[in-house]
Amino acid sequence: MEYAKLYPFWEHLTEPEKEKIKRACYRDTYEKGRIMHRGEDNCMGLVSVLHGQLRTYILSDEGREVTLFRVHDEEVCVLSTSCLMDSIAFDVFIEATEDTEILVLPSICLNDIMKKNPYVELYLYQMATEKFSEVMWTMQQILFQRIDQRVAGFLWGEFTHTGDETLNITHDVIAKNIGSAREVVTKTLKYLAQHNAIELKRGKIIVLDTEKLKSFL
Repeated sequence: MEYAKLYPFWEHLTEPEKEKIKRACYRDTYEKGRIMHRGEDNCMGLVSVLHGQLRTYILSDEGREVTLFRVHDEEVCVLSTSCLMDSIAFDVFIEATEDTEILVLPSICLNDIMKKNPYVELYLYQMATEKFSEVMWTMQQILFQRIDQRVAGFLWGEFTHTGDETLNITHDVIAKNIGSAREVVTKTLKYLAQHNAIELKRGKIIVLDTEKLKSFL
């Protein structure tokens, strides 16, 4: 396990602290669609994605989901440690959007090291600040971008991430990721299809013309 690659603060740890982390860390797997973290119900600790993808989102009282950001291979989901950071006071949910393997540094171990090593605490708050920037970008999209821009932007992101023109994704999943209603997404997808940017199939979307799709961004 390349802990130095996953944890930038590794070089600032003492040897006993490194050994403590190695003993405490454990691997876990989550099937696609499984909720890994639910509001304040649990505080797992620092989660690193080894393989797969996680989605971090908030949930309104009406049940509407707004995706804040996603976490990919060899990235860290810092909000799974929100219970250790006083400045983060909102509930977040974390879901596996693919079959995902993670490495967990438990909160009890992380908290103990944070109290003794300022580099660790600094890292967590720096990561939280970076993710807050992503959250602000998401909110700007929801508030100021047209729905066709948001849908096209999501499809373009999926296409560039997978490199596959055939996206195995439902209208409901897109709606959850961009913070919109499924009916609105379906109408927008039909609009993009009418312009021959995409083709709609059952349970999948095919990118027909990348340039046309980009023109909606």
